[in-house]
Amino acid sequence: MPIRLLLSVAFVCLLALPANAAPAANITASLQQKYDTISSMEAKFSQTIIHKESGAKETRTGTLYFKKPLLVRWEAEKPTKELLVVGENAIWNVFPDEEVAYKYPVSMVHDTHNIFRVITGGSRLEQDFTVENKGMENGLVRLNLFPLEPVQSLVEAVFWVDPKTMLIQKFRITDFYGNHNDITMTSYKLDGKVAASQFAYAPEKGFMVEDRTQNNGAPRKNFLQ
Repeated sequence: MPIRLLLSVAFVCLLALPANAAPAANITASLQQKYDTISSMEAKFSQTIIHKESGAKETRTGTLYFKKPLLVRWEAEKPTKELLVVGENAIWNVFPDEEVAYKYPVSMVHDTHNIFRVITGGSRLEQDFTVENKGMENGLVRLNLFPLEPVQSLVEAVFWVDPKTMLIQKFRITDFYGNHNDITMTSYKLDGKVAASQFAYAPEKGFMVEDRTQNNGAPRKNFLQ
């Protein structure tokens, strides 16, 4: 049976149940099938990072570009610019105001708990997480996800999923220290043409480059934070 027909059947079955009654496995299966059909994505986002210890909040807006299998450009534009590029051969984390660029091995995003894999469908939710359906919140299905093998940057996640499109509209990542990273997708463009240049980076003249590909050094901070 073609994947799109399978998706349609699964979605109809999901809608036949009240959101509170639908097993979490049904929803994650439909969600996974939806993201399996997506080859590329462009999405506007707004982000709020809440630091538990200090109570401080950071907000930013920007654009996410994604292309399978796992090419990513995460570009924060306001209030402070930051660029994160996951290319074919390296990861670049760039801070234009500081004129510094960090280079990391691309293997760092291959872990199943990496947030990019989770939000773009590369992580198999039914295999990597315990998922609880918490019902409807403001017209969205809330899923609480607990990794079977927690890591410092991800001990719990929450997805808010549009039941009509089966797209993640909002997600929250909680780290070991209790810090929250809330990201809302404000618009989506699926399966459009995304230029290969979006996933390549060459340091600007005068930028300091810190190459951490050889010693697999830890990131300056958790990606997306």
